[in-house]
Amino acid sequence: MTSTELWSVASAPDLEVAVRGAVDPKDVVAVRREVGDVLHGYRVHEPARVRLSVHPEAGGSEVLAQINVRCRAAAVRVQVTGPGRFVAALAADRLERQLIRCTAGAMPRAWPDPARPPLAFVSERRPITRRKSCTLLTGDPWEAQRALDEMDYDAHLFTCAETGEDAVIYRAGPFGVRLARQHTVRPPVPAMPLTVHPHPALVLTGDEAAARLCRYGLPHLFFTDPADKRGRLLLRRYDGDLALIGPAEVTGIRLIDQEGEHLCDA
Repeated sequence: MTSTELWSVASAPDLEVAVRGAVDPKDVVAVRREVGDVLHGYRVHEPARVRLSVHPEAGGSEVLAQINVRCRAAAVRVQVTGPGRFVAALAADRLERQLIRCTAGAMPRAWPDPARPPLAFVSERRPITRRKSCTLLTGDPWEAQRALDEMDYDAHLFTCAETGEDAVIYRAGPFGVRLARQHTVRPPVPAMPLTVHPHPALVLTGDEAAARLCRYGLPHLFFTDPADKRGRLLLRRYDGDLALIGPAEVTGIRLIDQEGEHLCDA
């Protein structure tokens, strides 16, 4: 399979699988069977979407799986990568963990996360191949962390209601959660178990941010754009290139739904 194809599951007609690249059909069958079993076991009857993409950085042996579904009216998302013959089990296991979190309440994700190591490595300057924007959540770090966990993100851009500045919450530190804001470096009020980045966000252009991320091997970089003074989040994609996310008010960046395609997808 070299182009996007859609598969349906006879026993679960609301489960749709999209395939990008040369994914083994046996792996597709295994994914739709195991993911369908998890959804059935947790009585999730909402339509679900699965996307399987070949991981180009591993010579075609790695497959990236992304699952989007709604559980108890909340958007739930899973993203994991692994060898094709194991990706069905990895995706089903991660989906089950997400559904347990959804049904049990606001349980934090495990940290460190051995199933998904950070995309952090030094490289030559890679291009920004995807630019997206969304209407940012305005809230406190608790709300931002909940979105981070529900959507299985490693970093999440939002607007801090307490300070009015753009901020990012991401997986790091002894508590598994770290907060960085554009200017404020004190802990949030009320306090919560997280660490705070000790420096204000750097003021950088997109090109400067890309060069810095690649030079220092960062998985992502939060910075302030000098043109409009708003926050940006630059991330490494699974294909090694970069993706930039910014607030919807920024012109020239395509507006997307917050449940849309994740920036780190291959």
